[in-house]
Order: sequence, then structure tokens, then C-alpha cells
Amino acid sequence: MRLNEDPVAFEAFYRRHIDAVMRFVVRRVSDPHLAADLTADVFLAVLDSAHTYRPGRGSEVAWLYGIARNVVSAQRRRAARDARLAGRVAGRRMMDDDDLGRMEERIDAERRMREALRAMADLPDGERAVLELVAIDQLTVTQAAEALGIRQVTARVRLHRARRALQGVVSPTVRQMEGSA
Repeated sequence: MRLNEDPVAFEAFYRRHIDAVMRFVVRRVSDPHLAADLTADVFLAVLDSAHTYRPGRGSEVAWLYGIARNVVSAQRRRAARDARLAGRVAGRRMMDDDDLGRMEERIDAERRMREALRAMADLPDGERAVLELVAIDQLTVTQAAEALGIRQVTARVRLHRARRALQGVVSPTVRQMEGSA
């Protein structure tokens, strides 16, 4: 079948079968707009799959109803998925403009932190470990040294090296993370 290549043949096919397809669809859905959309989808699917029709395997009506059944089934699956999604959202307050504004502010505020963490990833492990404990976890240098099992002076040297390495990249963020540490 060359329906997708021959507009005249497709028009004749469409006119021969539109009523049957419409009856098939309206028996399965009650919304007239959805029925019209699904009927159109059936004929679009016919155009896409016209090359698969084999007359020896059955009549074109049977082939067409198979396509219609698939289109209607796909729509039911979509509707069920949409209902599940709606159920997950039901009862939850949706974000309004103020919520969205606050979210954008948080994302902007955390941008420096993300940049700092990316820059910290390039530090040697020992320096990064001390900096994370002091700047992010808010431990003192003494506590960080104890946590890492190193001497306090070693922790101070590593922290100094880490700060120096990050100075041009994220110094305001590192100071912000460290607070008063």
C-alpha cells in the first residue's frame, strides 16, 4: 500500500474507512474532542505504517482496526499515567510566583557554593579534607586535625595551602562557608 506516497489513494482510503474508524473510537471514549483526535491519530498512524500492510495476512479493515486499537490503547495508557501523576500532586500546594522567586534566590545563593565545591575537587586530598571539615562542616582546626588523625600544625598548613590555592577562584565563598572559623 502506497498511501503515504499517493495523496489520491490516501483520500480514497480515508473516505472508505472514516465512518468505521469513528464508530470504533466512539465506542471506546466518551469525549467527542478526544474521539476526533484519536480518529485523526489513527489515520496518521496509517500513513506512518502503510508500508507494513500485507494483504495476505488479512483485510485492510482488520489491519486498520489493529492500528485503531493500538492508538486507543496508547491513549488509555497516557490517561492512566496522567491520572497517577495527578494523584501524586493532588493535595500538594503548587508553587506560586513568590515561591518561584525564593527558589531562584536560593539557586543563585548556592551558585557560589557549587563553584567552590568544583574548585575544591582539584585540591589534593589532604588539603581538601581539612578545608571541607573547617569550611563546610564548621569544625575548628583542632577538631579537623583530630578527625583526620593528623597533627594540628599539619592541619593548619593544609588549610593555609587550600585557601591559597582557592584564593583567586572562590575566596568570598570560602570565607562565607567558614564563617568565623
